[in-house]
This record gives sequence, structure tokens and C-alpha cells, in this order.
Amino acid sequence: MTEHVRVSFDDEPLILVGADDEPVGFETKQRCHEGEGIRHRAFSVFLFDAAGNVLLQQRSAQKRLWPLVWSNACCSHPRRGESVADAVARRLREELGVADATTYLFKFEYHARYRDLGAEHELCHVYVGRQRSPLRLNANEIAAVRVCTPAELDREIESRADAYSPWLDLEWRRMRSSHWPAVEAALQALCHPAG
Repeated sequence: MTEHVRVSFDDEPLILVGADDEPVGFETKQRCHEGEGIRHRAFSVFLFDAAGNVLLQQRSAQKRLWPLVWSNACCSHPRRGESVADAVARRLREELGVADATTYLFKFEYHARYRDLGAEHELCHVYVGRQRSPLRLNANEIAAVRVCTPAELDREIESRADAYSPWLDLEWRRMRSSHWPAVEAALQALCHPAG
């Protein structure tokens, strides 16, 4: 099932942060992504199905930065007054139509330019989750979805990195090299929640 709901706005107020993720102000999404970009808080979510396949989304053609490239299941920004965890839950509903639980893994800062159209300069919180609900895609945000095994994604990133968003590349390599036992433990815990 696909929906066409506008959930992203150029004037939404994002949270500017210092190098230690402390809030230092607010700015519109548009301003945060102009020129070299202004460092702001963001998040990325990786969802895995019961077989351990990772869900990928192809970004909508309407995206100003990195349109039609493949990325992780969901990525966005908390807005002014919103916690990262609340923003993750909101965006999973808005983009994918799911309410699946997630677990925080790590955060890191990156900076990437997209041609002469702008840049991402984000302090990004990375989450992992188990997809349980059927997808209901928001076509304003997502052009297509697919799943692949972690090993397939490893090979694809090595052979054609330009087909993927720079944050997926950075996050996936870090997950695989430094956080994979934590990913597997989190997915196991999400399969068998306590209580």
C-alpha cells in the first residue's frame, strides 16, 4: 500500500548542535542544508526482517539532496522540542507506516556535499530495529524499497558506493566493523522482548 502524504517541510525547525551533541540553537531545514550545511541533529534507522535481511529505501525523486539513491530504511531529523526517540517513531510511521521498536547503537558526525545543491552536516544517531509490521510507503518520501542480506550490501557498497547515500555507506561500514555483535544482540532482544 502506498500513500502520498507530505511530512517534510523546508521551514521545519531543526536542532543545531555542537561537537558533543549539545543544542546550540535552531534553524530551518532548508538553511541547515544550504552551502556547506550547518551541523544539526539527525538519525538513521536500519530495519531487519525476521530472516536477517536489511530493508533499503530508494529516496524519492523529489528530494533536493541525493534523489533516487538507495539508503537505509529511514533517516531524518528531530524537530525543535522533540527527542530523538520520538522523532524516530514519528518518522517510521510517516515514511514506512510501521510502529516497530528500535534500539540506539551509536552516534557520529559526518559532512557530505551533494553537487552544488547543498550538503549534510549532521550529528547522527543510529538505530536498529526489527520490521514486524507490513509496510505502507509514503511515495512523497520513498520511490522504492528492497531487501538484501548484510553480505550482499557489503559487496554492493564496495562495488558501487555511488548508488548509496554517503551516510548509509559510513554507518553500514561502522556497524559491520565495530557494532555487529550489538546489532545482533539488539535484534535478538527485539524478537524476544522481556516480560
